[in-house]
Amino acid sequence: MSQRVLIVDDEPSIVISLEFLLKRAGYDVAVARDGEAGLAAIRDSRPDLVVLDVMMPKLDGFGVLEAVRADPAVQATPILLLTAKGREADRKKGLGLGADAYLAKPFSTHELVAKVQDLLG
Repeated sequence: MSQRVLIVDDEPSIVISLEFLLKRAGYDVAVARDGEAGLAAIRDSRPDLVVLDVMMPKLDGFGVLEAVRADPAVQATPILLLTAKGREADRKKGLGLGADAYLAKPFSTHELVAKVQDLLG
C-alpha cells in the first residue's frame, strides 16, 4: 500500500508540481487548498505526511501546525513546512512549533522528494 501525502497549499502552480512529483515518486496524494481544509483533512484521512504551506487563507500553516501538535489523535503526523518565508526567524518558529522539516521556496525538486522519503522512512 502506498504512503499517503497531503499537500496543503493555496497556490495552484505549486500544488500541480508537488502533486506530479510525489505521484511520480510513488505516493498517494491528496490536496487541501487552505489551512482549515488542511486541518480537517489531517484529522479525517490521517495522512502519513503533510506538506504544508505557511501563508494561506482561513488558517495559516503555523496555526495548522499548532493545532495538529495539540491534538493527541494526529500529533505524531510528520509535517514538512514548504514556504516562501525563508528567513531564519521563520524557520526557527516553524521548527519550534514542531515541524519535522522546513524547506523554503523556491525549492529543489530533488531535495523535496529526498526530504519526503527521509521523513517517511
